[in-house]
Amino acid sequence: MKIHRYFTNEGKSPYDNVEFVKRSSEIKNPDGSTVFKLDDIAVPKSWSQVAVDILAQKYFRKAGAPKADEHGQPVCDDEGSQLYGGETDSRQVFHRMAGCWRHWGEKYGYFDSEPDAQAFYDEMCHMLAAQVASPNSPQWFNTGLHYAYGITGVAQGHHYVDPDTHTLKQAKSAYERPQPHACFIQSVADDLVNEGGIMDLWTREARLFKYGSGTGTNFSNIRGAGEPLSGGGSSSGLMSFLRIGDRAAGAIKSGGTTRRAAKMVCLDLDHPDIEQFIDWKTVEEQKVAAMVAGSKVIRAHLKNILQAARASSNNGDSVVETDPRKNDALKEALRNARHMAVPPVYVKKMLDLAEQGVTDVDFIELDTNWESDAYMTVSGQNSNNSVRIPNSFFEKLKEDQDWELVRRSDGSLARTVPAAKLWGKICYSAVLMPLILARSICSLTIQPVIWRR
Repeated sequence: MKIHRYFTNEGKSPYDNVEFVKRSSEIKNPDGSTVFKLDDIAVPKSWSQVAVDILAQKYFRKAGAPKADEHGQPVCDDEGSQLYGGETDSRQVFHRMAGCWRHWGEKYGYFDSEPDAQAFYDEMCHMLAAQVASPNSPQWFNTGLHYAYGITGVAQGHHYVDPDTHTLKQAKSAYERPQPHACFIQSVADDLVNEGGIMDLWTREARLFKYGSGTGTNFSNIRGAGEPLSGGGSSSGLMSFLRIGDRAAGAIKSGGTTRRAAKMVCLDLDHPDIEQFIDWKTVEEQKVAAMVAGSKVIRAHLKNILQAARASSNNGDSVVETDPRKNDALKEALRNARHMAVPPVYVKKMLDLAEQGVTDVDFIELDTNWESDAYMTVSGQNSNNSVRIPNSFFEKLKEDQDWELVRRSDGSLARTVPAAKLWGKICYSAVLMPLILARSICSLTIQPVIWRR
């Protein structure tokens, strides 16, 4: 390839016309505590704070990069050994990506000459700094870590096509042949543990999430709840497995940083478990609401019981009286707690603690923060769910007819459901719930399908 310069000049820095400044990036919890903070980040002056935050919080390598001073000279310890740490200068990232691309291009004969390779490197560095061009997330996460810093790691099961032999090979380390691709569509077979099956899919998804990629799968081949198994039992159903995959995705931060795994779950509308799938996120959101409200209600009533148990004697001193027949305030507090369905075991615990002289309540109070214990408790929080709707469904809906759900094990009719009822569920989950909850991720999206013969 011949590379013509548009933004740079031969012999000069690709950043000649780009002013760099020091900025900071920070993430805080709702309570004000700091999740992430990085100061003195060198970035182009024109970059927005959002761009700075994305680079610092997600794409900067957090370890293994050689430290350098403001003049680009290596920083060493007292014994003269190179010090290593995280990336703090955007030019480090630009160099490791553009430099790696140039290295591969030169190694496999892509450029006509060395000046063309240098022009490619300069142009790419400038375009990255000026935000004229930008690669996908896995490139920012992984590309050039081995080339620029010599970072390696245990092979993770990635494969590549050898440019010399044109054969598929398995990578020998984690970063020498990195995983630079963004989005994958993966299939899954109705099989538990074999290759291509359900548990194998979670492994493949983890491999992609770990290095910053996203994945999507249509789970319509998985049999529904109650369908027969070869061993004589019955299937626990699709939803039980989706919950496992969802929790696995939630445990993996893309690229080992603050970004959540990107996971798409699709299901055909004729699957036997389609109603449970549509309602999944809606029900889980309701669980969160119940847990948050319930924790506050229970805590308040337990506190009232504990306080009411400390009655006043005739001389005005505070005494503990846990017998409601002798303590009217406690009787009222117990009645109110029972009315609000406070578990009896906690009521008894408060009475026991009161007799031991405890004066304060130790009961968790949850909130609706995205990273809170309430959301970490429920499932369905890490996937974008979609239903695939064929034209034939809308014909049934128009005629107010029933929609047939088909068993995956033998293709027979599982049951029917009114098309209008199913459409109502879809609309509620796809439109109303996100508006009610003001969430950043929709509960459900719709994929119209046009069937071709």
